[in-house]
Amino acid sequence: MRASRLIRMALLVQSRPGVTAADIARELEVSERTVIRDAQALQDAGVPIRSERGRAGGYRLAPGHRTRLTTLHPSEAETLFLSGLPTALRDLGLAGAADAARLKLSATLLPSLREAAESSVRRFHLDAPAWFREPSVPELLPELARAVWSDRTVELAYARPGRDGAPSRTVTRLLEPYGLVLKAGVWYVVGRVPGEGGDGAWRTYRVDRVTALSPAPGLDEPFVRDPSFELAVHWQAHAAGFARTLLRTTVTVRLTERGLRRLPAVVDAAGVGEALGSATAPDEAGRVTLDLPVESEEVAFDQLAGLGAEVEVLAPAGLRARFRERARALAELYGL
Repeated sequence: MRASRLIRMALLVQSRPGVTAADIARELEVSERTVIRDAQALQDAGVPIRSERGRAGGYRLAPGHRTRLTTLHPSEAETLFLSGLPTALRDLGLAGAADAARLKLSATLLPSLREAAESSVRRFHLDAPAWFREPSVPELLPELARAVWSDRTVELAYARPGRDGAPSRTVTRLLEPYGLVLKAGVWYVVGRVPGEGGDGAWRTYRVDRVTALSPAPGLDEPFVRDPSFELAVHWQAHAAGFARTLLRTTVTVRLTERGLRRLPAVVDAAGVGEALGSATAPDEAGRVTLDLPVESEEVAFDQLAGLGAEVEVLAPAGLRARFRERARALAELYGL
């Protein structure tokens, strides 16, 4: 345990010359007294670490004492830092290990390559995928990722879902692609529409609904990124609202008590709260009726089928008919 801490302290001092005892103590979750003892232990082991007093003081290594990965290309460093996507690692309890790995990389990189870390987290974010679901890989994802890396404005065609069972329609947009997010097995691109101001400038699109992608005509230079934009923070603030915009259709269902309990596990969480607010009082059989926002009738059929006989679709008529056909096919299959 202590050996690991000493290594982390040495790397921390190497990557941040002038780091204070207080900063090291916070980073390593120990007391400042322990930091002083560890510094002495490093000196005894031959690591030329020294402490300087004053406003510009702190811990430093002797000049020239460092190891650099001088052959590491910036793109390779960026890729390495993608392994530190924070949300999944924190959920897995691996944040400490990831911090140590990133610290080792930071300590050995040339100063010009350290920007790779910031570059990656600004452009890619993982919002942990759902269990038992393989992430889809849209055909245009690699091309869109290249635009994100190079800060190139693109013109994209997007299939926007229709409302209340209406067919989708294709819209064309210019977009400055700031980053990509993998959420529950689905890729999204977050970007800004050139020429628009305020919060309305930011857009989020499902990558699997991007039907065409090309460089923006007449815009050959990279766009200038907003230095205050943080992809993870933006996604956290806007994900719930964006998810709600995808729910463009409403179906009316009647649920048993068990079906009502299981509902949040099979449909989009963004619409469950609203649906529960519309629920009627239980009838004599304990069933409740509610209006459920869904993405489309097709999606609703796949989701609600998982509830079996715990749900009855009342409307729209087309969706009810699909469940009637499913029930008839099952009855025939099992000889009922």
